[in-house]
Amino acid sequence: MTTKLRTPLSILIALTLALLPSCSRKEESWDIVISNVSVIDGISPTRVNQTVKIRDGLIIKVMPYIPDQEFNAHSLVDGNGQFLIPGLWDMHVHFLYDERLKEVMPSMFLDHGITAVRDTGGDLESLLDFRTDLVNSSEPSPDIFLSGPLLDGKFVIYDGNNPAQPELGTSTPPVDELGDFVKSMKEMGVDFIKLYELLDEERFYALSEKANQLDLPVASHVPLVLTAETAGPKANSMEHLRNIELSCASNWKELLQERRALIKGFDEGLGYDLRASIQALQRIPAIMDYDENRCDEVLSSLTSTIQVPTLRLNTVSITKPWEEEDWDSSFHKLPLTVKEEWSARINFLSNQSRAANEKFSEWSLFLISRLLKNNVPFAAGTDAPIGFGIPGYSLHNELKLLVESGATPQQAIKSATYTAASFFKLEDRVGQIQEGMKANLVLLREDPLVDIRNTREINRVMVDGKWARKS
Repeated sequence: MTTKLRTPLSILIALTLALLPSCSRKEESWDIVISNVSVIDGISPTRVNQTVKIRDGLIIKVMPYIPDQEFNAHSLVDGNGQFLIPGLWDMHVHFLYDERLKEVMPSMFLDHGITAVRDTGGDLESLLDFRTDLVNSSEPSPDIFLSGPLLDGKFVIYDGNNPAQPELGTSTPPVDELGDFVKSMKEMGVDFIKLYELLDEERFYALSEKANQLDLPVASHVPLVLTAETAGPKANSMEHLRNIELSCASNWKELLQERRALIKGFDEGLGYDLRASIQALQRIPAIMDYDENRCDEVLSSLTSTIQVPTLRLNTVSITKPWEEEDWDSSFHKLPLTVKEEWSARINFLSNQSRAANEKFSEWSLFLISRLLKNNVPFAAGTDAPIGFGIPGYSLHNELKLLVESGATPQQAIKSATYTAASFFKLEDRVGQIQEGMKANLVLLREDPLVDIRNTREINRVMVDGKWARKS
């Protein structure tokens, strides 16, 4: 019998093949592993019994759970019976609206599972310093995206001259200087710009064009001299559903003409008072003259413009969030002077025989069904802390109101995750639970698709791949 000699190469190959099984069994090291959890995000079907592996601030693996599997992980969390969602966004906040709340707002957002916020108006230098301090702090904080001041017209609504309103806005320079103006804002560090209600038509279009050239997203109220279908397509988001009621009225042309005449004739006074007088004169009549066909035409022009309804603000007088069972648990975290002031105002409202601005509240809730019908995207925002907006807590009320107005729980979650991230073209980096994405996550004890209120059932919150809050 002939014996076949092995060459050195054949021996090396044999040894390599023999070692392969032991190599495949060696588990990589992970920062955090969440095993046997149900994974939910805004655009994918629920994935049950999953294991999510996290390293260096990123989601590295999302894979089916294997019983009794061992992991080489710094932190191992048993997700059995729990639900993992992306970190939530609040797309409309004001850190500088009340200085007493500024320092507590970041931690309150995280406590409620909010890992990113969009500050939609305030002094830019103050906000930049505030964000830098948070980034350099050892304490975790949400990602903060800034617009700088509200960009307004000759008269500024939030000019600081009204005792009840802070200075959040500024007038804008002549049209031929707007290019350098927007460029300087970007160089200073804004992530987007915010256009406001007393801008004239020429400045509004020029500002949106300059921002587009610089790849800066635009958030906007509908300027009072324009309509939603003319202003909306020039912006990436529109706020509060405000002024859409005029565009949806059968007599919108007459209302717009009247509004423009009032603004043209206003040569002295406060911008805040000018806006308030126009709202008082036209808002309810416009709602009462609602024309569904006209409104569908308007909304069909907004399919590329994210709406940020802020339902919880628009409806605060009729929904009365302070009557919610879990209100006190978040309310007690506010500074004492704020609690005292809010309590006095709540007592006053509670003694009113009729809710103020009830028609606009009802209109805002109704309009969500029309956005859904016309495929208009929407994102969750609260305008916290304005109008009893407890930072963090208010977003969960917003999600509840979206669902009560016709959205599914998954659509509501999408509005506070995927759609929010898409405003900044970040939807391929954050806002989903997919491999390679940023590990901003919230672990819930109960299923939010069964009841959207379960977004409040927070066990843990993760920011940049690290646990920021544990129950």
